[in-house]
Parts: sequence; structure tokens; C-alpha cells
Amino acid sequence: MDVIPLGPGFGAELRGVTLADVAGNDAAYSAVRAAFEEYSVLVFRGQQVNDDIQLAFSRRFGPPEVTKVGSMGTGSHFVILSTFGPNGKVVPADHRQSLRSKANQLWHTDSSFKRVPALTSILSARIIPEHGGETEFVSTRLAFERLDKALAERLESSFAWHSYAHSRSQIAAGLATPDEVNALPPVCWRMVWRNPVNGRGALYLASHAYGVEGMDEAAGKALIDELTAAATAPGLGYLHQWRQGDVVMWDNRATMHRGRPWPAHEGRLMIRTTISATEADGVAGMGLPSPQAAE
Repeated sequence: MDVIPLGPGFGAELRGVTLADVAGNDAAYSAVRAAFEEYSVLVFRGQQVNDDIQLAFSRRFGPPEVTKVGSMGTGSHFVILSTFGPNGKVVPADHRQSLRSKANQLWHTDSSFKRVPALTSILSARIIPEHGGETEFVSTRLAFERLDKALAERLESSFAWHSYAHSRSQIAAGLATPDEVNALPPVCWRMVWRNPVNGRGALYLASHAYGVEGMDEAAGKALIDELTAAATAPGLGYLHQWRQGDVVMWDNRATMHRGRPWPAHEGRLMIRTTISATEADGVAGMGLPSPQAAE
């Protein structure tokens, strides 16, 4: 397996290994897992991918999430990111399905709004537009390491509140349905997630984050905005330009990402699997240590 660095201090393309190799071979899995812990974003080009292969690959990294209520793919292990309606035609730009896709253009970390956060997301390109639709990544690990030492130490013991309804409200009022709001109440996580393999800390932020425990609303939001701006400043990201058969996986503990716009009239189908974090992934102690965390 060859490892080709891609981004400014993170991200790598892996060559000479397939999803099927990782699914069925312990040595291949160990090599890819080591690269994942080191580089945070991994790119596999030219994969022969289908749902079965993607799920088998995904399971090597931990328990797959069950897709939440309100999403395409609800109840399965797949999140279907599609611009196609039931009639097979591309839905218009003002369609609810399109607005949900637009929410993915906010900087975010997958599943930070859930009671069990995510270790990794695996996204495969099934149908892609000719232009646009890239995915942009930044390293919140490197962002944390650039912080002033005093601020970094303060953040180690700080907690931020995350809400699915909050991020969706930035796109359109009521975009999160009542069923989604009821199923996904706000959760509170540490603002720094330490990797148990290498000990490196990373900011744990997302567009889902709306407040900081112990700070008034305005000050907490200002701190979140300041940290997000620092992490996503120009020149710090890796922009992935999709090709048919690409599969990209990323560490939700140590990155943020966002989709880029694509022509509204072009079809797009991406399939995502998401792996829940476990104690082995450093999730123990991430939640707010108070009765509020269980509400």
C-alpha cells in the first residue's frame, strides 16, 4: 500500500488497496487504520463499490449507525445523498430535499448532535456532476495545535452544546421536522477530543454547535465562531474533487468538512456509512459530567 499525502499536514490517498481488501484482510485493515489515525482523511480512487462492499469495509472500523428519522435511508445503515426525486428527475433548487443538501454546505462534523458521536464517515461517489460538488476538509487537530497555549488549556475542560435543529435553522426555518427535533435533543460534548492512539487533541466543533456550557449565549456563540474561522481559514484545507468510483473516509474526531455547490440541474448520488465512536476511540469522558447530559 502506498500513502500519498494530499493536504497541508493531513489527508492522504491510499494506492494499492481496495475496500474489499480491507474488509477481508487483517493486515490491510491494520495498515489503513494506522493511516487513518495519522492522516484523518483517506482517499481511495477507482473503487468497484456497491452497498455490500461499502458496508463490509465500514464494519471493520466499528458499529455502523442506523440512519436517523427524516433522512433518505432511514432505518438502514446508509445515508442516501441524492438530488433525484421519486420520478427519477432532479428535484428543483427550492425542494426540501435540495435544502437538506444545502445544509451540508455548512462546516460540520457528522453526528455531533447524537447521543453517540461518530468515529468516521465513509462516502462513495455513485453519480456525480461534471462540475462542482467538491468536498472540502480541514484538520481540527492542526487547528487546536495552532492555538494560544492558554486558550488550548482552557478548551480542554470546556463543553459545547450541539443540536441538529440549530444547524438546519441556518438554512430554513422548520427544515428539521418535529420528529427529528424530538428524536435528537441537544447534547453536550467536550470541545477537545484526544486521540487515544497518538494522544493528539483536536477541536470538536460543527455547525451543529450553538453554545458553550457556563458562558452566556452571545459569548459562547462568539467563541465557537472564532474557533471555526481559525480552523477554516483560506489555505488550510484539502478540496476533494470527486471522480466516479471515489471513496473518501474521514475522522469526525479531528476534522470538519463541507460540500461545495454543484449545478442545480445535474444529478448527484452519494452513499454514506457512518461508524459510531466507542470507548476505544476516546469517547469515554467526552460528555458533560452533569445531570444535564442525560436530559
